[in-house]
Amino acid sequence: MERIPALISLLVMVMVIEMARTSAEQENKSSSAGLFWSTAKEEGDLVHKAGPADDSTAAVDNADGGFSSLDGMLQWAIGHSDSAKLKETAQDVQRLSPSELNQRQLEIKELVEKLKMPSDAQLMQIALDDLNNSSLSIEDRHHALQELLILVEPIDNANDFCKLGGLAVIIRELNHPDPDIRKISAWILGKASQNNPYVQKQVLELGALAKLMEMVNSSSADEATKAFYAVSALIRNNVAGQQLFYVEAGDKMLQDILSNPSVDARLRRKAVFLVGDLAECQLENIDKAEMPFFSNHLFLKSVVDLTASNDLDLQDKALVAIKNLLQLRTTEATVFKDFCRLDDALERMKKQLEDLMLEEYHREYVIDVEGLRKEVELIFQAKLGKV
Repeated sequence: MERIPALISLLVMVMVIEMARTSAEQENKSSSAGLFWSTAKEEGDLVHKAGPADDSTAAVDNADGGFSSLDGMLQWAIGHSDSAKLKETAQDVQRLSPSELNQRQLEIKELVEKLKMPSDAQLMQIALDDLNNSSLSIEDRHHALQELLILVEPIDNANDFCKLGGLAVIIRELNHPDPDIRKISAWILGKASQNNPYVQKQVLELGALAKLMEMVNSSSADEATKAFYAVSALIRNNVAGQQLFYVEAGDKMLQDILSNPSVDARLRRKAVFLVGDLAECQLENIDKAEMPFFSNHLFLKSVVDLTASNDLDLQDKALVAIKNLLQLRTTEATVFKDFCRLDDALERMKKQLEDLMLEEYHREYVIDVEGLRKEVELIFQAKLGKV
């Protein structure tokens, strides 16, 4: 906030010099040789014309580079100036010669330019230039990636990032020997692809899915989790991505994660959440052929078995996935009953939740999970009734 008064004074000086020059030209070098305000009303008019830029937060944002032009800065400065100060500045300017006005104007414009902040696109380009510098230190490479992680999240920025050739640069970083570099790079691809078909298409065409799926098997839990996040973002609501995921043995990857209790809990939660999401996407696109792994007995059992976990969040996500899987055309109720033992799993879970309800801790959440369990039970019984 300390820079605001200084910025106002600076911009007011620019405005006064411009008006002084205009006035001098219009009066054909008359004796006044400048500008003055004769009444407070005229000063008030100037402030009024500046518009409603009274919000202090907006002022700070504009001061940090939100102006589209110098004229915009001047209008903001007028609206935030003291009328007495305006008059005093005008009187000072009257004493300057034309050459002094020229020099002062150039100096002030240089200072104003230094106050302008680069656009997000320019910042992304700077970061990409850094990443393309082979002599860049690991620390600076981390910094450039962290900047991009923030910048690519808005959809418009992600699209601009594609146009700047940023995706190819980040995909290249997936092969970097430093695990943190690989982790952040995968995270960036996930952020940029989230709910963005344009970016999803570009990343898939660049062949990044296979590499990201390989990274899911990393010995680093953080790297594996971020890589899985990117995979999920790429194929969510993207039929072409889901088909490629299946071609790359995505079903086996999911089954291995779900059936292995030693896998990091975060990764297992993400995996079963993706299963539920893929099944829901299939339900929303009933005209599309269902993925074969949805009816794979071992795959379905790996999902049902998660209901026996002591991780309530994992159980919750497993129930959502089971609920969606039960509603698919190609899944069979008898497989859920005889092979997956879903009826036993639901009954066991019911008793577990009843015990948890006796505790105050997370009681409301437990009640919600029990409600979901009952819903799954009803859908299961209804599917069995159609056999």
